[in-house]
Amino acid sequence: TSTISRDMNQLSEDVGNVYETVKIIAKRANQISVELKQEIEKKLQDFTNTSENIEEVFENREQIEISRFYEKLPKPVLLATQEFIEDKVYYRNPLKEKNL
Repeated sequence: TSTISRDMNQLSEDVGNVYETVKIIAKRANQISVELKQEIEKKLQDFTNTSENIEEVFENREQIEISRFYEKLPKPVLLATQEFIEDKVYYRNPLKEKNL
Protein backbone atom coordinates (compact mmCIF):
# COMPACT_ATOMS: atom_id res chain seq x y z
CA THR A 1 0.00 0.00 0.00
CA SER A 2 1.15 3.49 -0.72
CA THR A 3 0.91 6.48 1.57
CA ILE A 4 -1.47 9.29 0.67
CA SER A 5 -1.15 12.76 2.17
CA ARG A 6 -4.47 14.04 3.46
CA ASP A 7 -5.57 17.59 4.18
CA MET A 8 -6.40 17.39 7.90
CA ASN A 9 -8.56 20.53 7.75
CA GLN A 10 -10.70 18.96 5.05
CA LEU A 11 -10.72 15.60 6.85
CA SER A 12 -11.92 17.19 10.08
CA GLU A 13 -14.66 19.39 8.58
CA ASP A 14 -17.52 17.18 9.79
CA VAL A 15 -16.18 16.83 13.33
CA GLY A 16 -14.88 20.37 13.61
CA ASN A 17 -11.71 19.42 15.45
CA VAL A 18 -8.55 17.80 14.07
CA TYR A 19 -7.74 16.06 17.36
CA GLU A 20 -11.21 14.53 17.68
CA THR A 21 -10.95 13.34 14.08
CA VAL A 22 -7.62 11.63 14.81
CA LYS A 23 -9.11 10.10 17.97
CA ILE A 24 -12.11 8.71 16.05
CA ILE A 25 -9.89 7.21 13.34
CA ALA A 26 -7.49 5.78 15.94
CA LYS A 27 -10.31 4.11 17.88
CA ARG A 28 -11.71 2.58 14.70
CA ALA A 29 -8.22 1.41 13.68
CA ASN A 30 -7.90 -0.30 17.06
CA GLN A 31 -11.26 -2.04 16.56
CA ILE A 32 -10.18 -3.24 13.10
CA SER A 33 -6.87 -4.46 14.50
CA VAL A 34 -8.61 -6.49 17.21
CA GLU A 35 -11.02 -7.98 14.66
CA LEU A 36 -8.18 -8.99 12.33
CA LYS A 37 -6.18 -10.46 15.20
CA GLN A 38 -9.14 -12.57 16.34
CA GLU A 39 -9.76 -13.68 12.77
CA ILE A 40 -6.17 -14.80 12.15
CA GLU A 41 -5.95 -16.52 15.54
CA LYS A 42 -9.13 -18.43 14.74
CA LYS A 43 -7.75 -19.56 11.38
CA LEU A 44 -4.34 -20.48 12.77
CA GLN A 45 -5.89 -22.37 15.67
CA ASP A 46 -6.88 -25.10 13.21
CA PHE A 47 -3.19 -25.74 12.54
CA THR A 48 -1.83 -25.77 16.10
CA ASN A 49 0.39 -28.70 16.89
CA THR A 50 -0.79 -30.40 20.07
CA SER A 51 2.02 -32.94 20.26
CA GLU A 52 4.01 -33.11 23.46
CA ASN A 53 7.36 -33.16 21.69
CA ILE A 54 8.55 -29.57 22.04
CA GLU A 55 11.78 -30.15 20.12
CA GLU A 56 9.92 -31.09 16.98
CA VAL A 57 9.68 -28.20 14.53
CA PHE A 58 6.70 -28.39 12.25
CA GLU A 59 6.36 -25.99 9.36
CA ASN A 60 2.89 -25.83 7.93
CA ARG A 61 2.46 -24.27 4.49
CA GLU A 62 -1.15 -23.29 5.17
CA GLN A 63 -0.08 -21.35 8.28
CA ILE A 64 2.56 -19.52 6.28
CA GLU A 65 0.10 -18.66 3.50
CA ILE A 66 -2.48 -17.37 5.98
CA SER A 67 0.14 -15.27 7.74
CA ARG A 68 1.38 -13.82 4.46
CA PHE A 69 -2.17 -12.97 3.41
CA TYR A 70 -2.75 -10.97 6.58
CA GLU A 71 0.64 -9.29 6.33
CA LYS A 72 -0.26 -8.01 2.85
CA LEU A 73 -3.56 -6.45 3.98
CA PRO A 74 -3.64 -2.66 4.39
CA LYS A 75 -2.82 -1.42 7.87
CA PRO A 76 -5.80 -0.86 10.18
CA VAL A 77 -5.26 2.91 10.31
CA LEU A 78 -5.49 3.10 6.51
CA LEU A 79 -8.71 1.09 6.54
CA ALA A 80 -10.13 3.27 9.34
CA THR A 81 -9.23 6.47 7.51
CA GLN A 82 -10.90 5.25 4.33
CA GLU A 83 -14.02 4.27 6.28
CA PHE A 84 -14.07 7.72 7.89
CA ILE A 85 -13.79 9.44 4.50
CA GLU A 86 -16.62 7.30 3.14
CA ASP A 87 -18.82 8.14 6.18
CA LYS A 88 -18.91 4.49 7.26
CA VAL A 89 -17.79 5.26 10.84
CA TYR A 90 -20.41 6.05 13.45
CA TYR A 91 -19.19 8.36 16.18
CA ARG A 92 -20.69 10.58 18.81
CA ASN A 93 -19.47 12.78 21.62
CA PRO A 94 -21.66 12.46 24.74
CA LEU A 95 -20.21 15.68 26.19
CA LYS A 96 -21.32 17.69 23.17
CA GLU A 97 -24.73 16.03 23.22
CA LYS A 98 -25.16 16.90 26.89
CA ASN A 99 -24.45 20.59 26.21
CA LEU A 100 -27.09 20.83 23.45
